Amino acid sequence: MTVFRRTDNCMKAGPGLHLKTYLLIFVIVIFAPLGSVLLGKGMRRIGSATTWAPRDFLPVFSRILSNGYIWLGIASLLTFFVAYMLILSWADYSYVQPSTSLSYATVAILSHFLLGELITPLRWVGVLVICTGVFIVGRTSPRAHGAP
Repeated sequence: MTVFRRTDNCMKAGPGLHLKTYLLIFVIVIFAPLGSVLLGKGMRRIGSATTWAPRDFLPVFSRILSNGYIWLGIASLLTFFVAYMLILSWADYSYVQPSTSLSYATVAILSHFLLGELITPLRWVGVLVICTGVFIVGRTSPRAHGAP
């Protein structure tokens, strides 16, 4: 029976871990919503197929591939995905996921300014509740233990 062991040094929670964790959380909080909003903006400009017939999808697919907002959205989501994979390699998921929930506030702001959506006061209250929870989680260490 083969036993695999991690031979790399696990990072201890310290200033360096906090700095790069906060930096990547910032990247995630900006680029995940930005990518989604840009995809939404691009798809609003493209419109939908009029029917579900296969011949109607080719023109729509062609407009998708030629839309700059779609490509910017894809690039933003790829940036998010790389940052997310990196941060999960050293920080606890139970820390990362709540911390990246700040992206809900970013979605509301970007949706208002880039898509022209009306954000109701009740929705802002919901965003405030989420941000309060993120503040509480952010006051804990990114790693609850020394080894994964």
